[in-house]
Amino acid sequence: MAEAERRNPDLQIAASRVAQAAEQARIVASAGRPNAALGFGARRTRQNFIGFPDFGGAPGGGEPTEETVLQNLSNSFGTSLDVSWELDVWGRIRQGTSAAMAEAEAAGMDFAAARTSLIAQVAKAWFALAEAGEQHRLATETLRATEETERALGDRFRTGQAEGQIVGAQYRLAKSDTAAARAALEQASGTRDAARRQLEILIGRPARGTLEGPATLPAPPPRPPAGLPSDLLMRRPDVRAAERRFAASGRKTEEARRALFPQFKLTGSTGTSTDDLSRLLDSDFGVWTLAGNVVQPVLTGGRLRAEIRVRREQDREAVAALQKAVLQAFGEVETALAADAFLARREAALKEAVALANEADTEARAAYRDGVGDILTVFAAQNRRLATEAQAISVRRLRLDNRINLHLALGGDYPAAF
Repeated sequence: MAEAERRNPDLQIAASRVAQAAEQARIVASAGRPNAALGFGARRTRQNFIGFPDFGGAPGGGEPTEETVLQNLSNSFGTSLDVSWELDVWGRIRQGTSAAMAEAEAAGMDFAAARTSLIAQVAKAWFALAEAGEQHRLATETLRATEETERALGDRFRTGQAEGQIVGAQYRLAKSDTAAARAALEQASGTRDAARRQLEILIGRPARGTLEGPATLPAPPPRPPAGLPSDLLMRRPDVRAAERRFAASGRKTEEARRALFPQFKLTGSTGTSTDDLSRLLDSDFGVWTLAGNVVQPVLTGGRLRAEIRVRREQDREAVAALQKAVLQAFGEVETALAADAFLARREAALKEAVALANEADTEARAAYRDGVGDILTVFAAQNRRLATEAQAISVRRLRLDNRINLHLALGGDYPAAF
């Protein structure tokens, strides 16, 4: 799990989105702060005085030329510090900043949800690998049992201990079971290899299929205590993210509404202006300006009113999304609790079935060895035992997966071990 948190690409993407949302909030907040820019300018200008007799022209009234026209060259150098500031009289910028901060918090909740989901996927993949290992062991045992039966029937067939036609059919049936067991073993091997590669991908490793998993599935831990408050669901990252987006939508609606009000702006500039570069920093050549203006939107083609309506619809959408997240949270808890009860009863029934199947298999083999039983009963008892054990393994893994789902439904960080 720790390796997955460090290396999983999806989690790295979610972390990058959190950082982007935080920087976007800073960008929005900068609109309410004074902005200053330092500038330097240099200009060289040439002017021609054409058509002014006192300043130049061609002798005798001819066409002026470059040599006869009076010219003037001038230089201009300047430095300036320009400051602008929009006075947030109506709180429009503050509302936009609050909305951006709420969205950044929602992105943080999305990251927490992605992290919790990733850890749950790693746990489920780990248990799936454990189940695949147990099913592979069971398939190996099945193949060994069918091979033993095949050898026993082969010996009886070759020594003529029973009617050849009957033993021959039974021998071919045993060989068929052996071939089917080999196929089942290959299937179990493929499932185990796929589980290994899936787990390697989740933790950010190349999918080589070399990761070793647990030998057996652990027993499910106790159920969570009864009487947990429903407020516990507010720790769920998805519910908290939906709440933060609802808060952001309300702020955005207010921002759009206050855009109808006048905007007050102050601008100022100070610096120097001279025709000599050496006097650029001389305060005797200082210049400054200070201005204020008010802008009242009058005709915008309905854009501002439409923006308000869009924001209000987005607010309604956010409310519905929050309600959906809360209902889904309650539903997931109830579903996981109900499923745990069903799976517990199913596992208990399968344990009983496995015990009875083991007894039947043992008795059928003993009767066959003593010559009072038939091989078909041995086949049936053996297949019933192996199939029941395979179901029991799968149900144990389903119970563990369901506990993970319950853990997620309760917020992902419940302190009690269950």
